[in-house]
Amino acid sequence: MNELCNLTAVELGKKIAAGETDAVAAMQAVIENIEAKEDELNCYVTFDKEAALKRAKEVKKLMDEGKLSGPLAGVPVAIKDNMCTKGMLTTCSSKILSNFVPTYSSEAVINLEKAGAVIIGKTNMDEFAMGSTTETSAYGVTKNPRNTEHVPGGSSGGSAAAVAADECFFALGSDTGGSIRQPASYCGVVGLKPTYGTVSRYGLIAYGSSLDQIGPLCKDVTDCATIMDIIASYDPKDSTSIKREKYDFTSALKEDVKGMKIGIPRTYFKEGLDGEVKDAVLKAVDVLKQRGAIVSEFDLDLVDYAIPTYYTIADAEASSNLERFDGVKYGYRAKEYDGLHNMYKKTRSEGFGPEVKRRIMLGSFVLSSGYYDAYYLKALKVKALIKKAFDDAFTKYDVIIGPVAPTTAPKLGASLSDPIKMYLSDIYTISLNLAGLPGLSIPVGKDKSGLPIGMQLIGDCFKEDNIIRAGYTYEQAVK
Repeated sequence: MNELCNLTAVELGKKIAAGETDAVAAMQAVIENIEAKEDELNCYVTFDKEAALKRAKEVKKLMDEGKLSGPLAGVPVAIKDNMCTKGMLTTCSSKILSNFVPTYSSEAVINLEKAGAVIIGKTNMDEFAMGSTTETSAYGVTKNPRNTEHVPGGSSGGSAAAVAADECFFALGSDTGGSIRQPASYCGVVGLKPTYGTVSRYGLIAYGSSLDQIGPLCKDVTDCATIMDIIASYDPKDSTSIKREKYDFTSALKEDVKGMKIGIPRTYFKEGLDGEVKDAVLKAVDVLKQRGAIVSEFDLDLVDYAIPTYYTIADAEASSNLERFDGVKYGYRAKEYDGLHNMYKKTRSEGFGPEVKRRIMLGSFVLSSGYYDAYYLKALKVKALIKKAFDDAFTKYDVIIGPVAPTTAPKLGASLSDPIKMYLSDIYTISLNLAGLPGLSIPVGKDKSGLPIGMQLIGDCFKEDNIIRAGYTYEQAVK
């Protein structure tokens, strides 16, 4: 393997800036890796070698002329296939968008391109981000590079697997209920879901609009903070975008947790959590404790209601958001049909996979007359209670720590046969989306089979600094 691929995104950026290598050499190193591994792993839906090299040459020229600089200039990046990229196929890993080439790019992608990052291609995902294993994709299953008999997690499994396999230096994912943090945990990489509204959702093809948030998947916490400095911005094109006082995340890269108050929810460590995962997370907490953090346990009881609340709200929003895919304006259209309504029916029947259909039907049900108050409205009330429970906890703690998932990565096919089991794998992550909180997943060990274990650091709204500082301190301590 080309030794460049061992570097983090920031390390590569420094070498490029120092003239020790360049954007073209970095892209060629990644292409070699993709060509060697992709047949087995299937991380990408779209990979255009010529276009990637062409863009790398353009960036190299701009850098040589002094028109482009920055920590990630010339660094190859992969983009999850639900973010629009101008002139590049964007499918959401669904047959219904198999021919969709956007005329514009999402704001997060534009910010990366302005910073000089070079797009390699679009990564595989669960169809329309609905799934936790990257097995619901219309373009085949992505495999976990740490053990190809296991899933990489989802829905950003292609992005996490590509980072873990050195098929990119970093990637963008989206997180609706854990879809950045859980695959980061399963693949042994770092993933951050920022506070809702921090990264523009413009150009992100929506699953659950009140829950979706774009974030980075990368090799370490330094990369994570550096990428956030670039992709986080206020965007008037996104009605949920929030104007923050500062967008400086790298200033939190300090090896110092002395006096930091860390809360451990007892609920997260009860029945259902794998013993090896529990031990690895608590051992990592001890590392922070030894460095001066003040650790104590507390109750966070509303977690039991998070899964039904999340799936009620997310599916309701999905049924509304996915109405637009009907074969009229863009995307796939059934070849044979009799009249407009039959065309809608056949197009959507043929174009959507089983998991997407299941969630559209559930969402339509909870929004239907007679059930709206009983399910959807009640879910919104519980969502507010979950947010209040976290607000109360953050009056006492700077960071809350727990596992990312109850187990390490399951075997391929194990979750797909039981949708409820798949839904339950999100038990520790979905509360953050309901409350709009930031969450960081960092690797803290492996189980006896060698599969990675992730720890989740949860911060209060707009307090990414705390979780970045705690994550960075842990990383430096165990180097």
